[in-house]
Amino acid sequence: MSAVVKRSVSIRGHRTSISLEEPFYEELERIARRRDMAIAALIAHIDENRPPDTNLSSAIRLYVLDDLRGR
Repeated sequence: MSAVVKRSVSIRGHRTSISLEEPFYEELERIARRRDMAIAALIAHIDENRPPDTNLSSAIRLYVLDDLRGR
């Protein structure tokens, strides 16, 4: 099992932190590369589209899962 790693990111001009297991972060990086976008831009996109009652780290995990299922 992978430990949760806390990272700081800057989205839309403000700093925030996300806590993700390494496999989720690695897959997020792959998604960003496939879409030819910066990881911060992808995280901002996820943040903009997440339900208001979902924290950002959870929204990222669900986004990665949806992407994997879609392939």
